[in-house]
Amino acid sequence: MSKSRSRPQKDVPVTVVIPNWNGKKWLTPCIEALDRQTYREFKIIVVDNGSVDGSADNIQSGSIPVHVEKLNENTGFANAANVGIERSDTPYVALLNSDTEVFPDWLSSLVKRMDSCGPEVGAINSLMIQMDNPSLVDDAGDSLSWYGIATKNGHGEPVEDFQHEMEIFSPCAGAALYRRDFLNSVGGFDIRFFAYLEDVDLGLRGRLLGYKYLFSPAARVLHKSHGSGIKSELYVELTVRNRLYIFLKCIPARLLLLHAPKLLYGQVYMFLHLRHPLSIIKGFLGFILELHPLLKDRRKIQKEMTISISDANQLLTMEKAYPTMWKLLSEGFKRRLSRQN
Repeated sequence: MSKSRSRPQKDVPVTVVIPNWNGKKWLTPCIEALDRQTYREFKIIVVDNGSVDGSADNIQSGSIPVHVEKLNENTGFANAANVGIERSDTPYVALLNSDTEVFPDWLSSLVKRMDSCGPEVGAINSLMIQMDNPSLVDDAGDSLSWYGIATKNGHGEPVEDFQHEMEIFSPCAGAALYRRDFLNSVGGFDIRFFAYLEDVDLGLRGRLLGYKYLFSPAARVLHKSHGSGIKSELYVELTVRNRLYIFLKCIPARLLLLHAPKLLYGQVYMFLHLRHPLSIIKGFLGFILELHPLLKDRRKIQKEMTISISDANQLLTMEKAYPTMWKLLSEGFKRRLSRQN
């Protein structure tokens, strides 16, 4: 079901897509911040994922009209993002979490930088700043290791240390500008992911096609992180499952074999680190149930890959997660001792 609060603008270069689920507390300040943009040639689409808090019922349009696309149930971030992309008709699409507040020059910085790039740059990541502590970075682009662990670049580090543009492995879809041609080439987000790591998957698929991405410190945005909220058990289940989705779909067989010990280490590490064994088991089962369609997608992705195996091997990092496996084991042992005492 679609409901429009006001008619979207025509013939503008950018559509800002905001997937929303029970984000009533955040959505109004998010849209108000967009209305203060120095760059005015954009329109807004809010895709509401079956919210039950009334967050999509009383959206107030300012000088930039807001179109509301209502879905009957929570279909996940990936599908909501795709719906917004499909409803847009602009050469650039910005994805923005509902629990964000962008700085006035956010969109102008992104558009100006994208306009100066060649078509090989598929997306530009914003400088996402922690809303609760604006001196610290929330996300400056994402990375993925051969241990199967996705990482937010710069998370918890001083904002002042991230004032230089750099190439990144993958953009975070919480605040990034994408080329429509890029999104069409990679086929959009994989809706099986529902939520979490769908942007890393999209980023890796684009990398295999030869695209690259930039981090722009000039495009600043405050981010609450998990503002809409999701139970920790479901978060663990989805991240475990989706991590496996990425590797089976996208990584060439030769590299899977080469890095198999690291991947196994990473699975054991996450089992100890996350401490939700039932949710982890559910994540593995969800992965197994999707094996057949995943293998079908894998064949297509591997066939269309344009970069070399050697270049693909350089995309992921060799960094282990912190704390170390030994520290996780020792902490677990201490917890067990304390319960016994």
